[in-house]
Order: sequence, then structure tokens, then C-alpha cells
Amino acid sequence: MIVAKRKPFAEIKAMLKGYKKVLNVGCGTCVSVCLAGGEKEVTILNTEIEMTRRLDKEPIEIQGHTIERQCDREYLAELDSIIEEGNFDALMSMACGVGIQFLAERYPLIPTFPAVDTTGLAVNQAVGWYEERCRSCSQCVLGMTGGICPVTMCAKGLFNGPCGGTNKGSCEISNEQPCAWFMIYERLKGQNRLDSIKKLNAVRGWNDQIPRNLVQPGYKKPENSLK
Repeated sequence: MIVAKRKPFAEIKAMLKGYKKVLNVGCGTCVSVCLAGGEKEVTILNTEIEMTRRLDKEPIEIQGHTIERQCDREYLAELDSIIEEGNFDALMSMACGVGIQFLAERYPLIPTFPAVDTTGLAVNQAVGWYEERCRSCSQCVLGMTGGICPVTMCAKGLFNGPCGGTNKGSCEISNEQPCAWFMIYERLKGQNRLDSIKKLNAVRGWNDQIPRNLVQPGYKKPENSLK
């Protein structure tokens, strides 16, 4: 199972600055189970955003909708009519990094922002093919990069543009491997948001490599817990 936690409210508020009609999309599986992004959490966050923006005299119309899973395209399809009729100028996702990327991929002309940070992955022991889309780095930058993860999609994990090996949209390691930063550029260009990648980002702090524990606000570990 994927484990996540909600981003700091100040960061969410800053991402939505200037947007007046937003759809916040929750996910009914992993993030719902870990109390980070289900229907309840969507309602709570929307209320906080609406109240804060009203106090700031910058009203926002924010709607919420929770689907079964954001990491499956078949479930995303139910959003098509909602988004088409809603005329939203931004989307927000409370799913994991994979769900956020799928949402951004399906609606590439609408800015999509993450409301949670993916902090860990639980193993699903089944035979099959799985493609990594999120490294659960706990410092999600998908709002800046158009919903394309530079940590997993770039062979070097670069955070501030491509290296010198990009070749007509492909990575130098293989023509079959797309250049992450070429895709990021094209996605942001379509959204008229190229200014988003002009800011320099600090190198990630790859710490806490031991197994991580997350206790959501308002909860605590049982007293008889082994950890």
C-alpha cells in the first residue's frame, strides 16, 4: 500500500494562488486507508482553503470528487464530464505521486497540483508487471514540473533542467527512454507555465533511509507496539 501525508497548508495555499475554480480529486484506496486523501480529507481540506481564501478576500470556488483509484485510467474516466462541464482552471490531487501523474497526464492543459507527499510504498506480493512512477521522496515537486516526476523519469534524477545528453526528446542512455525534462518542458509549454521551471531547486536530502513510520495527526501508536 502507498502511504502519504498531506502537504503543509501554507504550501497548498501558495500553489493555488491566483486560481479561482479548482477541483480537488480524492482517491478511495491507499491514501483513503492511511487517512491522507479520501473523501473525508478532501472535504476537510476544501473547507480550510475556502475559509482562508475568504478571509484573505480572494474567494475561490473549490469542488471535491473522490474516485475509486487515481492510478487506473478506467476510474479517471468518470471525471471527464465533471471537468468538461466545470470549466476548472486548476486541478488538485490528494492521491499518491502515481495518481497525481495520471491525473495530470489525462488533462494535460489544466495545471494539476499535489496536495499530499508520498512517503512510502508497501509491497504488493503478486506476479505482474509494475512500472515505477514515484520514488516517494517526501518532497513532491509535481506541481512545478507539470505532473512529470524528474526523480523517476530522469536517469540522473535532475531537478533543474536536462543534462547535456538529451537527444531530440530522448535520453542519452537509450533512444527508447524519453528525456524527462523534454517532457516537462512540453507539458508546461502547453499550459503556458514555463516560468515554473526557472526557479532553482535545492538538491534533495536523501536521509531517513531506515524504514519510516508515519503517524497521522490526531492518532498515536498503540502502547504495546514493538516500535
